[in-house]
Amino acid sequence: MPTPTPSTTRAALLVLADGRFPAGGHAHSGGAEAAVRAGRITGAAELEEFCRGRLHTAGLVAASLAAAAALGVGPAPLDAAADARTPSPALRRVARRLGRQLMRAARATWPSAELDALADRFPKGAHQPVVLGLTARAAGLGAEDAAYCSVYESVGGPASATVRLLSLDPFDATGVLARLAPEMDLVVGRAVEAAWRAVDEGVDVLPAVSAPLLEIGAEAHGGWAVRLFAS
Repeated sequence: MPTPTPSTTRAALLVLADGRFPAGGHAHSGGAEAAVRAGRITGAAELEEFCRGRLHTAGLVAASLAAAAALGVGPAPLDAAADARTPSPALRRVARRLGRQLMRAARATWPSAELDALADRFPKGAHQPVVLGLTARAAGLGAEDAAYCSVYESVGGPASATVRLLSLDPFDATGVLARLAPEMDLVVGRAVEAAWRAVDEGVDVLPAVSAPLLEIGAEAHGGWAVRLFAS
């Protein structure tokens, strides 16, 4: 596989971060649907607080896992670490479903022996952040690139979902993401720093912050007879 040039690496990052990349994320609200029904998101201000909380908890955890995978930390220990950091069975199922969908798209786009090995080891899907990190690695991207893709997904999905759930003005949702951009930078920095430590010290040093309302909301959401999003 040829060594990517900086320009092709940037292009690969754009492909991976593009919402049209067929990885299945558009069908998931990242907890926003449950938060809307519970009255915790009623407009742009509440959406911003929801996304901020998600960014610094589940977002940080996912970004660190993705960054570590991009650095070559073993995917099996990373997948076990992801399981341990996801108390909700519903969220674990969602993470593996999204990982399986991302794997299909990634192997078709950037064929890789590492991706093939991961697919063989986890036929029902590895956790999505682990697959994301190996996808970034296969595309010639680095840990920071993987972390940026992950943190943007962690807030971009709920913002997009809330536009549909509340008929929120898309300009307001985009404004929320723009205001969160400096905090995304901070979370990426923390995630990459932890990932580098994991290379030498193992996966236990990765962040393990929790978001109990996301976990509770996911369990409740999974039992709804009628819902707009899969999670």
